[in-house]
Amino acid sequence: MRLLILGGTRFLGRALATDAVGRGWQVTAFHRGVSGAPPAGVTAVHGDRTQPGDLAPLADRAWDAVIDTWDGPPQVVARSSAVLEPACGRYVHVSSRSVYRDLSTQGLTELSPLVSADVDSFGAYKAAAEHVVRATYGDRALIARPGLVLGPHEQPERLVWWLRRLARSGEVPVPGPPELGLQCIDVRDLACWLLDAAHANLGGAYNVVSRPGHTTMGALLSACAEASGSRARLRWVPPAAVLAAGVRPWSDLPIWVPQDSDVRGLHETDAERAHATGLRCRPVEQTVADTWAWLTTTAGPLAAEGLGPRLEAMM
Repeated sequence: MRLLILGGTRFLGRALATDAVGRGWQVTAFHRGVSGAPPAGVTAVHGDRTQPGDLAPLADRAWDAVIDTWDGPPQVVARSSAVLEPACGRYVHVSSRSVYRDLSTQGLTELSPLVSADVDSFGAYKAAAEHVVRATYGDRALIARPGLVLGPHEQPERLVWWLRRLARSGEVPVPGPPELGLQCIDVRDLACWLLDAAHANLGGAYNVVSRPGHTTMGALLSACAEASGSRARLRWVPPAAVLAAGVRPWSDLPIWVPQDSDVRGLHETDAERAHATGLRCRPVEQTVADTWAWLTTTAGPLAAEGLGPRLEAMM
């Protein structure tokens, strides 16, 4: 397989490149050269896809598949997909479950209504990008809609935030209940499915994530404490008290989405279509342990957002 990754140096792009090289594929990463080099065995081509003309040389080569992880304005995806169409067998666009119109709905499927294109939001950007890829490639378009992606080289930091907080030990107020179900996917499992799907010439849209209830808030935090060797004492706080303190789910407290949230569908999505094609999700304990191992060996501190000491004290 001749694979072109638009990116290839960070998080999902890095996982894709590593896996594809391990399969013996010919892998090229097109990137700006500002966030490090791609993994060994990958041919790097430097350029900026937002600049007209930078992608043109890649259109002179033949690619069995192109994988695009862009999450900005859809015009950039429109340009890239159009330029590469004559040279590309299959265009894989990594979208998001944020494209769904009503994220409070549990059991969202690939046929659920999408957000309107005239809305100024991340989900609208992704929905518009999906539309242009489908219009350009038809049956050769593969749309992957993951959600909460965790694992080594994580960006943005979500699991990493919890690992760092529990590693500091002490009493840690955490949002309840511990049995609250979480739906997520290890970045390496996502990369594996994307490559398998591209090789199998799959098309259409897929929710690429674990089944609902893959893990729980309690199991995730217990795994974080064990991996980091933490002696933290978890103090479970009722959701109403967390919200009353002005804490924002997902942003102030990464990963956590209370049961009655208007985006609870992000942890309750139907993913059977992808699982029927071979998607497999490793235990969250393995993801947590591997992420901690990477975190403790990575060069330099990583910026972590989330709940600060002031809000934590109010919980």
